[in-house]
Amino acid sequence: MVEARAQQTMACEPEEFLEFVLDVERYSQVDDKLGNFDWVRRDGNRVEFKFHPGMPGIPSPSPKLVPTMVAEAVLTPGKRVDVGLAPLPKSKLWHRLMTFNASFACEPVDNGTLVTRTMTIEPARAFRWLLNPILRRKLQPNIESEVENARTYIAEHGLSHPEPRTTD
Repeated sequence: MVEARAQQTMACEPEEFLEFVLDVERYSQVDDKLGNFDWVRRDGNRVEFKFHPGMPGIPSPSPKLVPTMVAEAVLTPGKRVDVGLAPLPKSKLWHRLMTFNASFACEPVDNGTLVTRTMTIEPARAFRWLLNPILRRKLQPNIESEVENARTYIAEHGLSHPEPRTTD
């Protein structure tokens, strides 16, 4: 099992940051592990999304050759978002390949919100020898970069809701 954790103070309220995370298509601008989305569905405090994932340090031949993953993010209002594989039978292949959990915990502080980003990946036994050494080297710097990218994005763009996309 490989775990990475990073903290950063964000110039926003906890609720704003958590909504940013739940807007997975927008959040993918700061997280390179989130590839192209096939669909995103939100129902209250739960978001389910099907996408082509990236794994730090592991080159993928083409996003279309990477099996899609169905993940879910669950909001605990004002506190955190927990992310993992959607329950079976969704993402059957990914459930066989790994256990994956991630979270964004938020705590109000004087100058914004202290965000603690955590990700844990445990490859299936057959792949640990190959993936664990790579993940031990690459996951922590990737999570640190993601959190810094989020801080920069918020500083440059703010977190007001973007204009709805229109198609011509």
